[in-house]
Amino acid sequence: MDYEVVIGCEVHVELKTKTKIFCNCPTDFGGAPNTHVCPVCLGLPGTLPVLNKKVLEYAIKAGLATNCEIAEYSKFDRKNYFYPDLTKAYQISQFDLPICKNGYVEINVGGKTKKIGLTRIHMEEDAGKLVHQGATITSATGSLADYNRAGVPLIEIVSEPDLRSAEEVLAFLTNLKAIIEYTGVSDAKMEQGSLRCDVNISLRPFGQEEFGTRAEIKNLNSFRAVERVINYEIDRQTDILEDGGQVVQETRTWDEGKGVTLSLRSKEDSDEYRYFPDPDLTPLVIDRAWVEELRSSLPEMPMAKRKRLIEEEGLPEYDAGVITSSKVLAEFYDGVRAHYGDAKKTSNWIMGELLARVNAEGIELEDIKVKPEHLAALLTVLDKGEINGKIAKEVFAEMFNTGKEPESIIKEKGLVQISDEGAIVAIVDEVLANNPKSVEDYRAGKKQAMGFLVGQVMKASKGQANPGVVNKLLAERLEQ
Repeated sequence: MDYEVVIGCEVHVELKTKTKIFCNCPTDFGGAPNTHVCPVCLGLPGTLPVLNKKVLEYAIKAGLATNCEIAEYSKFDRKNYFYPDLTKAYQISQFDLPICKNGYVEINVGGKTKKIGLTRIHMEEDAGKLVHQGATITSATGSLADYNRAGVPLIEIVSEPDLRSAEEVLAFLTNLKAIIEYTGVSDAKMEQGSLRCDVNISLRPFGQEEFGTRAEIKNLNSFRAVERVINYEIDRQTDILEDGGQVVQETRTWDEGKGVTLSLRSKEDSDEYRYFPDPDLTPLVIDRAWVEELRSSLPEMPMAKRKRLIEEEGLPEYDAGVITSSKVLAEFYDGVRAHYGDAKKTSNWIMGELLARVNAEGIELEDIKVKPEHLAALLTVLDKGEINGKIAKEVFAEMFNTGKEPESIIKEKGLVQISDEGAIVAIVDEVLANNPKSVEDYRAGKKQAMGFLVGQVMKASKGQANPGVVNKLLAERLEQ
C-alpha cells in the first residue's frame, strides 16, 4: 500500500457513580425508558446543575493512571448543538481547560513497546439514547428518545494521532480498558455502552508530514467492530485516492450487518459548537494534596503487574498478558497464588479450564462461581496425587457450575484416586486377559498398543486409577 494509515481515538467512558453528574437520578443500566430522569437532567427551565464530586475524583484517578498532568484550574463549558438526544440543545462538557492533559498509554505490538499520547481527558454529561425506526439511522422513518442515559457522567479520553494500524488500535483500547477497570472508575462494559469509541482515520502518502483528510466513525461498542471499521475505511479511502478523488471530512456511522460505513453528517469543527463557559457551574480549583492522596490510592496498573508476573513469578510473556488483561482475572490469579505456590500451573488452569468454560457459557468473569481458594485447593489435591488430571477437570467442571469446594465434590462422587497397587493389579490383569491382540501387538514391537491398554484400565477404574501406577504395572506384566 502506498499510503500510511493515521488513526486517533476518542474513547467515552461512563463513570461508575451511583448518581448522575449534575443531579440525583440513578445511573443504573436498563430500566423502562424515561424513568431515570428529573427536571435537571431533562434540562427544564429554572433548574440548576450541581457537580457530583465523585465524578471529579474518578476523572482525576483516570488521568493519574494514564500518566496525565492534572489541572490546577479547570472549568465546564457549554457545547451547543441541536440534536434530539439533548433536550436543552447543549451539552455540558469541557473545552479549553480540561481536567487532564498530556498523558500516554503504553502498548506492545510485535515485541516493540510504543507510547500512544493522550491529548486530554475531560468530563462531560452523556446524551440520551435514540431508538431509530428502521434498519439503519440513515434510512430510519423516525426515532424514539430515551433520556435515562442523559446526564450520566462521562470522561472522554482523546488520543494523539499516533496509531498506525488496526492491531495498534486494538492493543491501545485493550490496555486502556484494563487501566480503567483497574482504577475502578468504570466497569468498561462495551456491550452496555460503558465504553464507546470514536475512530478518526486518514491516509497520507508515505513520507508526507501533513495529515490527510479524516473520517470519524462514531459510537463503536466492540473491538470487533473497531477492527472491521478500520480495515473497511482503509480500503474505502484508498480507492478514492487512487481514483484521483478526495476524501471528504465527515462523520460516518457503522452498519454492522452490511459491514460498511455510511455518511452521517459533515464533520463539525470546534468553533461550530460555539463553546462558552457554563455560567451555572463555578470553576474548579484542584487541591494538590487531594491529587496526591488519590495517586497513592491507585492499585498496581496492568503494565506494572504484567512486568512483575514475568520478572518475579516467571510467567511467560503471553500468560502474563492474558492474566493482566482484566482486573477480575488478575485478582483471581492473585487469589489462587495466595494459597498455592506454582505460578505456571495457576495460569495454565485459568487460561485453559476457567476461560474455556467462561467463553463457552458466555458469562462475565464477575459472575463465575469458582472461588480462587477453591481452585488452589483443587491444584493442591492434584499435586498430592489424591486425584489425577482427568478427575481434576471433572471436579473443576462441577466447581464451575455449583461453586462447591473441591473436597466435598471429590467425597460426594467418590473420586479419590486409587494408588494402591494391589487394587489396580486386578484391573490390569483383567484388561490384559480381555485384550490378547493388543498384548500380542505390544510384544511384537507396536509400542502404541500400550496407550490403548492404559486407556482400558482407566476406563475400567472409572478414571480413578493412578496413571503412573497403571503404566508401571502394565509394563511389568507385558515384559514378563
